Formats: sequence, C-alpha cells, structure tokens
Amino acid sequence: MESWNSSIHFCQLPRVKCGRKHQRVTKLELKFLKLSGSLSPYIGNLSFLREMCGLNLLRLATASPVVRGNGTDQQALLLFKAKITGDRLKIMESWNSSIHFCQWIGVTCGRKHRRVTKLKLRILKLSGSLSPYIGNLSFLRELDLEGNSFYNQIPQEVGGLRRLEALHLANNSISGEIPSNLSAYSKLTLSFRGSIPPSLGNLSSLEDLRLTYNALSGIIPESFGRLRNLSVFAIFGNAISGIVPVALFNCSNIRSFDIVTNKIQGTLHSDLEINMPHVEFFSVGDNQISGQIPISISNASNLNFLDFYGNMLDGNVPSLEKLDKLSGLELGGNHLGHGREGDLNFLCILVNNTKLGFLSIGKNNFGGEFPECISNFSSNLWLLAIAGNNILGKIPDEIGNLVNLEVLDVEYNQLLGPIPLDIGRLWKLNIFYAQSNFLFGTIPHSIGNLTQLTKLILDTNNIRGNIPSNLGKCQNLLLLGLSHNNLSGTIPPEILRLSSLSTVLSLSSNSLTGELPVEVEKLKNLGLLDVSHNRLSGLLPNNLGSCLSLVELYLEGNLFEGPIPPSLSSLRGLGALDVTNNNLSGGIPEFLVSFGVLKYLNLSFNNFEGVIPSEAVFKNTSAISVEGNNKLCGGILELHLSRCNSKTSSKTSVKLKIAIVVVILGVTLVFTCLLIMLFRKKKEQQPMETCAKNSLLQLSYQSILRATNGFC
Repeated sequence: MESWNSSIHFCQLPRVKCGRKHQRVTKLELKFLKLSGSLSPYIGNLSFLREMCGLNLLRLATASPVVRGNGTDQQALLLFKAKITGDRLKIMESWNSSIHFCQWIGVTCGRKHRRVTKLKLRILKLSGSLSPYIGNLSFLRELDLEGNSFYNQIPQEVGGLRRLEALHLANNSISGEIPSNLSAYSKLTLSFRGSIPPSLGNLSSLEDLRLTYNALSGIIPESFGRLRNLSVFAIFGNAISGIVPVALFNCSNIRSFDIVTNKIQGTLHSDLEINMPHVEFFSVGDNQISGQIPISISNASNLNFLDFYGNMLDGNVPSLEKLDKLSGLELGGNHLGHGREGDLNFLCILVNNTKLGFLSIGKNNFGGEFPECISNFSSNLWLLAIAGNNILGKIPDEIGNLVNLEVLDVEYNQLLGPIPLDIGRLWKLNIFYAQSNFLFGTIPHSIGNLTQLTKLILDTNNIRGNIPSNLGKCQNLLLLGLSHNNLSGTIPPEILRLSSLSTVLSLSSNSLTGELPVEVEKLKNLGLLDVSHNRLSGLLPNNLGSCLSLVELYLEGNLFEGPIPPSLSSLRGLGALDVTNNNLSGGIPEFLVSFGVLKYLNLSFNNFEGVIPSEAVFKNTSAISVEGNNKLCGGILELHLSRCNSKTSSKTSVKLKIAIVVVILGVTLVFTCLLIMLFRKKKEQQPMETCAKNSLLQLSYQSILRATNGFC
C-alpha cells in the first residue's frame, strides 16, 4: 500500500485497472496480500467498479470493531453492488457516499434505527449474481428483485434473515436449491427451473407462496400439506403434473388457491372433502383434471370466484346455493351435463345471488331449454357465455332485463326463434355472438341502439329480410358477421361508412342484390371483406383500392362485370383475392405480379383474356386458379394453357390498327363525296385545280398506308 500515493496517477497504482475511455477505476485486484481492516464506505464512490478480487469481505464486514449498526448495512449494500455486472439504467451510480445509503434508489430504512428494512429493485434491468452479504441486512423485511436478470443460486445466508417476510425473485434466472433455513418466512415469491423443492413444505410459517410463470415441472410435493398457515397458494403458468395432494385441500387457512395452466391430472370425486372454509378464489382451470365437481365445494361459503375451465370434468353441477358471495363462475371447456333437460337446473338456483357478474358454461354437453330464469339474474351480470352446448329453445324475450350485460355468447347451440326486440335495451353490450343456431325472423332495428357494440356475429342462421341501415349507428363496431343467412335487398351504405370496422365484414352466402356501394372506400382499416355468393352486380367500384388495410378480399359467386379496377394496385398487403364465377373481363392486371404477400388468387370462370404472367404468385399452381377463362394463354406449363402466338400477343395492337383504318376510311369517304360535289359544280375550272384534288386523294391514301403500317 506504500506505493499508493499521489506521486503517480491512480490508474498506474499496482493492482488498479482503469477504463480507457473515462480513466475511471473498473477493477481492484488485491489477492494474497494479507490485508486486514475494515472496508471503507467510500468504496461506493467507485461508480465504474466492476470487479473486486481477493478480500475476505465477510470478515471485513463483521469483524471490525469500528463498523457497527447501519455501517454494516452500508457495507452489505456496497458488496451487493459489487456483484452486479449489468446496470443498463445506471441505478447503481446513485449508490455512493455523497448521500446517505437510506436515500439510495430501492433502499428503505426504518425511522428509529436507520437500518435497511426493504430492498426493492424490481424490473430495473440489473444483472449479476446475488451477493451472500445480503445476509448482513439483519433488519430486512422485504427483498424484491423480481423481473431482472440475476442468476445462480439463492445464497444460504439469506436464510439467516429472521425478520424477512417477503422474498420476490420471480422472472430471473435463479436456480438451485432453496435455502433450508427459511422456516420463518411468511411470504415467498420465487422463480425457479426444474421441480419444486419438497423442502418448501418445512416453511411452517409460510402464509403466501407464489411460484408463478416459471419453467417448473414435476409434481406438487406431498409436504405442502403441512403448510397449515398457508393463505395464498399460486403456481399458475408452469408445467407441473401429477395430482394435487389431498392434504393440500385441507389447509383450512387458504384464501386463494390458483393452479391454472399446468398439466395437473387426477380425478376429483363428488364426495371429496374440500375443507377450505375461508377460500375466496379457487382456480384449477386449464389442466387435465377428470371426474366430477365435488359437492363439498358448496360449503366454501366465502367463495368469490370458482374456475374449473378447460379440464375433463363430467356429470352434473352440484347445487351452489350456499355460495351467495360468488361473483364469477367459470365451468367452460369440460364435459359437464348429459345433453338433456335438467342439466341447467343449477343456474336457476343462482338467481338469488345478487353479486354474480361472470357466468361461463360454454363448450360442455349441457342440454335442455334455455332457462327463462336467466332473465331474472342480478343486473350485475356482465358476461353470459353458454356457447358450444346442445341448448334448445329461444333467447328469452326478457333478456333486456340484464341491463349491465357486456358479453352475450350463445353461439353453436340449437336455439330457435327470433332475436328478441328487447335486446336493444342492452346498451352496454360490447360482444354479441349468436352464430350457428337456427334463429329466424329479421334483425331487429333496436340493435342500432347498441352503440357500444364492437363484435356482432350472426352467421349461419335462418335470418331473413334486409340488413337494417341503423346498424350504422354502431360507431364502435370492429367485426360484423352476417354470412350464411337469407338476407336480401341491397348493402346499406351506412354500414360501409363505419370506419371503425377493422377486422372482418362478412356478408357472404345471402341473396343481396345491387351494386357494391361506393362507400366501401370508407373501410380503410378493414382486414377482410367477404361479399361472396350473393347476387351483386355492376362494375367493381374503382375506389375499392382505398381499402388499404385489406388482407383478404372475396368477391366470388356474384354478377360483377367489367375489368379489375386499376386502383386495386394500392392493396399492397393483399394476401388472398377470389373473384371466381363472375362476368369480369379484360386482361389480368400486371400489378398483381408486384403483390409480394399474395398467396391465393382465384380468377376462374370469368371472361379474362390475354397473357397470364409467369412471375410471383402466378408461378405457384397451388396458389392460383384460372380455369374457365377460354381466352387466356401463356403462363407456366402446369396451367396447361395454349401458347400465345404473335397474333395473340399483339391482339391489342391489331384491334387498334383496325380501329384506325375504319376511322380514316370513314373520313376519306366523306371527304371524297364532298370533292365530287364540288367537282360537279365547277366543271369549267382550270385543270390545275383537278390535279390538286388528285394529289390530295393520293395523300389521303398514303396517310392510310402509314397509319396502318401497311396492314390490310
């Protein structure tokens, strides 16, 4: 250390390394120098320091009689900083002696002792390994490093923090064993790979355990059944398999139980005892659980949300009468019900539940009539989803009583009857799906009252009549599906003025007539337009090219005529174009060759003529169809079309020449007649005049020859 003096630049001191650009200390190498003493807090001023080698730092931090109390905390923080190798947001630069360490970013101290109680550095783009000297922060109650890039193991010294209540390390790259001495912890949020350590079952004081969105596999350890103080258990978003230990269902203090999106299997029995009197949130969705919903679940009288979505449960749904605090019920995506009357009796029992807001029973095997009692549900109901069952009957006329309904999904059932007029009272309705039923009658004009509507799908029913023009009042509509019905009349221009339409407008397979309105130009954000298989006629509007966001355009099966508008050259993002079975004519536009994303092109059964290009989409027989156009030629061999000879390839030029000849001959004939008349009137004029006329005739003949290039 004697060589460390001001006679030379500090970057030239032994064992000191500086960066070339800023000449700041980046590394200290003090190995094997037999140094002792306390570590100066001013080392925190070395804000460019990336590596410090060779000190028995634990001894320095604990053995010095000079450094006590909050000095220990400061040193522990500096040693934590020394392990950080990446600091993109320059957070650690504030960790220096110019301010008290309790004011450093992410550090919270207690008022009385000025000791570190919280270290919260969540989502700050830090990287490095965890320093074992965190274990010297003896007053630490919360350590939150979630959402960074820390790696390696949790140091065993962390287990010595007896005051620690919450450990948040999720969304890092930490692996290895959990310290065995964490038994005093009450909250634990971790991020790990591999299997869940059974040693977690020894944390007898644990109240809050979250192991969410990791790459965890294996099973839930049986030892978890010993966590009698557990209040929150969350392992969703992993790949955990096996069964849920029965003992875990009997952790009577649990308030939130969430194992969604795993591979958990096993069979639930109707008589399985689930003893969770305090549980408020119970979610086992998106797993592989089979069997029946246990009757004992109805004893969980504090239950607020119940989720069995996406499993393989079957049988009847037990009575949920006691669950008067239930606000959400998710039973979709199972095999519940028997496809017969009585399957839905459990719903009418829920009528008296004034808090129910979310009810989803779709994609099951429920049968029977659509319960009229649903109209009597609490006005708090905002989602009703019964899609994908075998439900009969009609949509209740009183459905309008559910005035706060935002989502109504009844698609893929066997519903009959008209859409209720009362539906216009659902002024908050955002989504209405009713496709693939047997609905008949007309679309009620009251549907125009649904000004919050974003998605309306009524495809594949027996709906007749005109499309109501007051759908144009639904200014928030993103998607409109009315295909495969018996709709007639013209396309209301009011619908095409809905610039909000940005995903799909499907009117196909109806009996619509008239022209495609020029208001189609307003659909600048639309991705898919399908008016196929109707009786639309006339020319394709030239301003169709204003729909710049179109990816798919289906016009087949109509009576459109004339050429493909040149304005379609603006649709550079078009991936599919189908104009089959129309009366379109003219040549195939050259601009289609420049459509780099065009993967499907069907021009069949029209009156197109001329040469087919051989580039881009035209060289892929699986992407193009041109049959039924007898005047086309050329293209790739696989299309089996005739070759284009010189006469065919110059057909347009020939037509032009013929037109020129006809025009010139007509003009010449008229001019000749005039000359003859003049000649008769002026018989006595000089011969020189006659010569001039002959010269003019000769000139006219020569002009014809030049204009036709000698063609006869």
